[in-house]
Amino acid sequence: MVSGTTNVTVDGKDTLLSENHSVYIPLGAIHALENPDKIPLELIEVQSGSYLGEDDMVRFSNRYGRA
Repeated sequence: MVSGTTNVTVDGKDTLLSENHSVYIPLGAIHALENPDKIPLELIEVQSGSYLGEDDMVRFSNRYGRA
């Protein structure tokens, strides 16, 4: 997290993160980020592994109108 606060849900477990904190999301974990505050959320996403494409994502829920 660069700035702001986020609620991270990973496989049903919620964790509140703030500036200078991080979370590891294992391969295949169902996860979501939510900004519970009015302060804009800034974060850096780092992917690791042999394949770094975006086309391997599966959306289980779509509250924001994304395809």
